[in-house]
Amino acid sequence: MAVKTNAMRILDKAGISYVVREYPHGDEAVDGLRVAELLGQDVNEVYKTLVTKAAKNYYVFVIPVGCELDLKAAARAVGEKSVEMIHVKDINSVTGYIRGGCSPVGMKKLFRTVFHSDIEQLSHVMVSGGKIGLQIQLAPSDLISTVSGITADIVKH
Repeated sequence: MAVKTNAMRILDKAGISYVVREYPHGDEAVDGLRVAELLGQDVNEVYKTLVTKAAKNYYVFVIPVGCELDLKAAARAVGEKSVEMIHVKDINSVTGYIRGGCSPVGMKKLFRTVFHSDIEQLSHVMVSGGKIGLQIQLAPSDLISTVSGITADIVKH
């Protein structure tokens, strides 16, 4: 198995059960839809982590890989007038992770995190394990509680 990532160490410390799933990759990020395909997972059960900025605050949004974030709905969910995606070059300095390996668990700081509301209908969900080629599968309620997250309808329809 892969070396423990920060995300895994946090889940271990909290006593949360999870399964590590690895997929083949190069040095570059793999598209979320491809990750789902490589792991034989339903695309509605594989979520991607997006980091945004509004004024001086950063926010994390976690949505199904096949969906697009609705920036207006996302802003409403966190009580901001607007939010915008951070630049790829800023991902590491803000989160401690790299593009394609950004987990909602274990960022440098615990940012306000919003999960798309469909996550509540799932028995399990997969998110990045904290590095490219690594996913963690766990119960949505465990994931949400670990990051003190909330849910809202935040994808484009």
